[in-house]
Amino acid sequence: MDFEDIETVAVLGAGNMGHGIAEVAALAGYQVQMRDIKEEFVQDGYDNIEWSLNKLAEKDQLTQQEADEALGRVTALVDVEDAVSDADVVIEAVPEKMVIKKDVYTDVEKYAKDDAIFATNTSSLSITELSEVTERPEQFCGMHFFNPPVRMQLVEVISGEYTADETLDTIEELAEAFDKTPVRVRKDSPGFIVNRILVPLMNEACWLVHDDVATIEEVDSTTKFDIGLPMGSFELSDQVGNDVGLHVLEYMHEMLGDAYEPCPLLERKVDSEELGKKTGKGFYDYDDGGADIPTDAGREDVENRLLAVMANEVGKLVENDVAPVADIDEAVMLGGGFPEGPAKLADKAGLDSLVETLKTVHEETSEERYEVSEGLRSAAEAGGFYGADEDSEATFENINVADVGEMVGRIELDRPHRMNTISPELMDELTDAVDILSDDDEIRAILLTGAGDKAFSAGADVQSMASNATPLEAVELSKKGQETFGKLEKCPMPVVAGIDGYALGGGMELATCADLRVASKRSELGQPEHDLGLLPGWGGTQRLANIVGEGRAKEIIFTAERYDAEEMADYGFINEVVGNSELEDRAFELAADLAAGPPVAQKFTKRAMLAGRDDTEAGLEVESQAFGHLIGTEDVMEGITAFMGDGEPNFQGK
Repeated sequence: MDFEDIETVAVLGAGNMGHGIAEVAALAGYQVQMRDIKEEFVQDGYDNIEWSLNKLAEKDQLTQQEADEALGRVTALVDVEDAVSDADVVIEAVPEKMVIKKDVYTDVEKYAKDDAIFATNTSSLSITELSEVTERPEQFCGMHFFNPPVRMQLVEVISGEYTADETLDTIEELAEAFDKTPVRVRKDSPGFIVNRILVPLMNEACWLVHDDVATIEEVDSTTKFDIGLPMGSFELSDQVGNDVGLHVLEYMHEMLGDAYEPCPLLERKVDSEELGKKTGKGFYDYDDGGADIPTDAGREDVENRLLAVMANEVGKLVENDVAPVADIDEAVMLGGGFPEGPAKLADKAGLDSLVETLKTVHEETSEERYEVSEGLRSAAEAGGFYGADEDSEATFENINVADVGEMVGRIELDRPHRMNTISPELMDELTDAVDILSDDDEIRAILLTGAGDKAFSAGADVQSMASNATPLEAVELSKKGQETFGKLEKCPMPVVAGIDGYALGGGMELATCADLRVASKRSELGQPEHDLGLLPGWGGTQRLANIVGEGRAKEIIFTAERYDAEEMADYGFINEVVGNSELEDRAFELAADLAAGPPVAQKFTKRAMLAGRDDTEAGLEVESQAFGHLIGTEDVMEGITAFMGDGEPNFQGK
């Protein structure tokens, strides 16, 4: 089956994952046949799709017509033959039990087209074993979506022992057509990539508490606020479902050995039916406020132990050719919401130190889970998973920097898994990027955007900065942001911010430093710091008033409200509002227009306006001196000649 030939997708299972996958496929324009074993199940799934699509329309993420058309592409069915007989791809999303899935494929094989591809949404079970019950193992692979499929970006595309490369290529293209990011898992290994990292991490958290090494509060404080992960380990276990985590662990234990022995603490929670949020109680009591994790209870020894266990799993995945390091990091960032990938986190902590941590704990406990993997040992000898640091040109992990043509340099905030939130590391990279583009004679304007369509930037990465909680550290963090954003504001060339989605808090403060701002209709902007008992700390109390006036600036900051793009245009903050699909092209067009302008005059104009903010006389002095300097430039002669000849000037910056 070639990707271009795919028209109809069958989704087997109408539960949370099934109806979510069906909705994603329908939104991508495919005919979808969603099947479950009972009419009430499949109808419930259909109703959930309808509700979700209407919510997307209410939030202006698509039009009501688009929502209605997507729903019209979904057919709810109970009969297997009706569901799969004309399907080009069959995506199975039934309960995570090997026997149930095998029974489904035995039935489906009777009715599916010979060239149809089978893709299982299993999160950990063997692709190879499932494929062997079919007559098409070469057309069988894993297509693991993450919950909820409509929002989560990652799709793990997993090869079984017999899977043809053409099948994997087709399913990767299909995932991209679904507007997802596929990451290929090259070998069928329990847990694949993301669960292979997350599940042992949650299990190790349990062992730390079970063995009286640390408390739940200390472990979760370390995980969430010191390492900077989206949730504490126990908080995550409750969110996923303690029974789900235990089921994956039991399978990994069966297939991979005692290194994955489930902790008795987790088993007791499941035996007591304390499964987490879905039952109201797990490691936290959700009928009594839920997870209340202290920000300052983290411990360095706990952090080292958790990082060491994650690094060991990365080492095992690499040594067994399951996936390369960069793909592991990308998958865990997208699927687990990590601020950085586990390999990058381990490299920062120092692999030699983490190896020693594992060796020490192994000597103390003799437990197999602390045996250092060959992959980790080799990476430590090489100086890190990404190799030893070498002096070279600036490299970027949190932003993308590129010459996008027509003398425009683009800086893209590239943390879509964290809504492009701003961390200290991102600020360092932004400083380097502004320097690089400012020194490039071929670049005359900067276009500043955010990756993905959810957010330009949703503000500061509060979790990654939570450890900087002392007053002195907070002062330094504020100054760092002020200086970083100030560098962008003062750079000699025009800066255009292309805002798509949220521009909140620090994200709006960053946009304030641009010279012009164009936003999509769906964008929302605001300074919510007062809701947190804070104030805008990266220049927002000063720069915003220069654009919208003091009265409007106080309104925006004191109310902490969110404003739509049209309202912010009325306030004078947004220069232009365009359709959602037009934002990227229009922002580039505006930046390119400015890049074609006179660079020397633009530089001096910015300098004069900045100088005049606090001292009009100083601004006027810069203006007059600049005017005198410009009169003798070749650009002025070019501009006058073009004006007199009714042509377009070709400014050279001379």
